[in-house]
Amino acid sequence: MRPLDNIRILDITRALAGPYCTMMLGDLGADVIKVERPESGDESRGWGPPFVGKPYGPYPGESAYFIAANRNKRSLTVNIQTSEGQEIIRRLADISDVLVENYRSGALDEMGLGYPDLHRLYPKLIYCSISGYGRSGPFAERPGYDAILQAEGGMMSITGPVDGPPSRVGIPIIDITSGMFAATAILAALHARDLTGEGQLVDISLFDAHIALLSNAASNYLVGGEPPRRLGNAHPNVAPYEAFSARDGWFVLGAANEKQWGLLCDMLGRADMKTDSRFAANGNRVANREMLVDELNKTFSQRDVNDWLADLIQAGLPCGPINSIPQVFAHPQAQARDMTLESEHPTAGTVRLTGFPYKLSETPAEIHRPPPLLGEHNEEVLTTLLNYSPEDVASLRKKGAI
Repeated sequence: MRPLDNIRILDITRALAGPYCTMMLGDLGADVIKVERPESGDESRGWGPPFVGKPYGPYPGESAYFIAANRNKRSLTVNIQTSEGQEIIRRLADISDVLVENYRSGALDEMGLGYPDLHRLYPKLIYCSISGYGRSGPFAERPGYDAILQAEGGMMSITGPVDGPPSRVGIPIIDITSGMFAATAILAALHARDLTGEGQLVDISLFDAHIALLSNAASNYLVGGEPPRRLGNAHPNVAPYEAFSARDGWFVLGAANEKQWGLLCDMLGRADMKTDSRFAANGNRVANREMLVDELNKTFSQRDVNDWLADLIQAGLPCGPINSIPQVFAHPQAQARDMTLESEHPTAGTVRLTGFPYKLSETPAEIHRPPPLLGEHNEEVLTTLLNYSPEDVASLRKKGAI
């Protein structure tokens, strides 16, 4: 048994935020039917290199980007610009619990596939709309992309070196967290439907998700009135809590409370720092961060990273190396926690995927389908779920509807 075994998701999304959301639900057992454009499909299929597997359509293979967010789905190609394609979507909506879309605001309404029309036809359907700025407000019509939202939402203003240029986070973090928020909201809406018998609209925007993600940085401003600034690797409210320079490289150390600060001073043989008025309490250390870091780096520069990490770990202090991505997947903890999984792909052979961050003891997540080929499940979905005959499928294909 998987926790969402009885749930069907109609996925009309592309790129990353929507696909990441539906992949999470698929990992937990939902039957995810991914609707893609005929011939070209989800545009992230072309976001490479790297590519693996056999060439098809305009692509030299399956992009690693697409593979990252589309396991546990069935691919159905539908041209929703055609009346026949729109009818396929309605029939799928009728047998689905959730529809997830990330089209331009109003685009699906123009085809009779927006929330008002589908809610009237299928009142139990949960309709999740993911967009750049949401379905209301003066920016509702604007498209939204991760890098734009990292800039406009403030994240780039607090990311990067203190005196350097603003920086984006190295992964599309707004897309990913928007997908996570969407999955959480969908699960809440499913529970609400169990209580009320009614579906509802779930309105998720990258802009809102970004503001929610600001969390403590936002609270520092909203409560304290001071705009956050770039601090490089440092923490705005805790010191020491950042990267330090050893003789042969860098590592990260966090002493987040007074007990840990005392342990650090003792381990370093710097009892004087515990009573130094500049560093005696966390507030003092934050106010005198530059002097604190200089003092610590003078000591850390005398030995290699691994030597310091061994002593810090022995002392019970939170610390870690700054690993490369290959080092992360070779990490013994990542291996013990099954954070690399393998799946057999129809053309690429064995592909490696990231593992599940959620560990459920009785109903674990699993890979039950590899990332699909474009249109791989056309006949399967149309004939077994919607009762189209083989002749109907051939006719739809001839008309360009699939």
